[in-house]
Amino acid sequence: MSRLTLSQSILEIPFRQAFAHATATRSGTEGLLVKALTSEGGVGMGEGCPRFYVTGETLATSQVFFEAHRTTWEQFKNLEDMTNWMTANVQQLDANPAAWCSVELALLDVWGKESGQTVETVLGVPELREPFQYSAVLGTDSLTVFHKQATQFSALGFSDFKIKVSGRLNEDRQKIEMLNGLSLEKMRIRLDANNLWKHPDEAMEYLEALRYAIWAVEEPLQVNDYEGCRTINRKSGLAIILDESFLREEQFQSVQADPQTWIINIRISKMGGIQRALTVARQARVAKIPIIIGAQVGETSILTRAALTVANQYRDILLAQEGAFGTYLLEHDITDTPLMFGKGGKLDPQSLLDRPGLGLTFSKSSETFPPIFC
Repeated sequence: MSRLTLSQSILEIPFRQAFAHATATRSGTEGLLVKALTSEGGVGMGEGCPRFYVTGETLATSQVFFEAHRTTWEQFKNLEDMTNWMTANVQQLDANPAAWCSVELALLDVWGKESGQTVETVLGVPELREPFQYSAVLGTDSLTVFHKQATQFSALGFSDFKIKVSGRLNEDRQKIEMLNGLSLEKMRIRLDANNLWKHPDEAMEYLEALRYAIWAVEEPLQVNDYEGCRTINRKSGLAIILDESFLREEQFQSVQADPQTWIINIRISKMGGIQRALTVARQARVAKIPIIIGAQVGETSILTRAALTVANQYRDILLAQEGAFGTYLLEHDITDTPLMFGKGGKLDPQSLLDRPGLGLTFSKSSETFPPIFC
């Protein structure tokens, strides 16, 4: 049996342009990269994106968590060992989901490669087959940048848009006017407020003043203000998307009584990896709550690939999918061929079919793609 060695490093890749929302502005990735190396020469790679304002994690706390458990993880032989450890250490994983995500993905990748199996086969879920449909995500940039990006998304054939709310009413109204001015067929617009407002009345006043049709709003109030969000839903009819307010399975107790109110944004890193994300998606299906498969800003193709496993298994409750920006946003990816959406916002998984592990190859140099964010 191969011996396993794990190592961790900070992943820093510049963005082609800074990306802003109500909580933060980013000019590059802030991630963790874990390498799993076997004595037989197998290499697996995993990624996590710790965000203090989402899970309470930082790069520093993630590194401490990694070093505290590394030697234990290096004794894992298979998925059963990993699952048993996860079951016995739920509180640790709740406190360090992004850090654990980077470890889980690296292990699943290397075990799949060593056994000649896809990650889906290793986990016992359906294989990838059909294309995936992505939303356009627009930040709180200047109106000039917003218009340029919206036009580029439109030219690519996108019709599903998520707009990050800035809190500047006239500016946000103009952004929606710009999108409506593109005259796209079957256009859908949802908003992401990133916990902008403190009271439902404040949120309602703002949303009503926008004057344009939207179908959902993400995190309008402070984290875990479920009652306030219910008020917004009741008065506006808008579905409430939970992101920072839904990090783990136990939070279903706060939302399962009125499933028609909610949509859960499942981001692989914040959930703590593929397995924990699959568990939440499975429970969402039982509770009749639809999902969005989200993404942290600045993810590489590793997390893009991991999200496909969950999206593929739960297409029947999937309302939208985010991410797959690759080198549209990053100066470079860490894979030879970045996973990115193409025309119409579609990502075809053909290049990944039947390839072991995550199906990615890694190199110091990556292919260069023309930016759409400039």
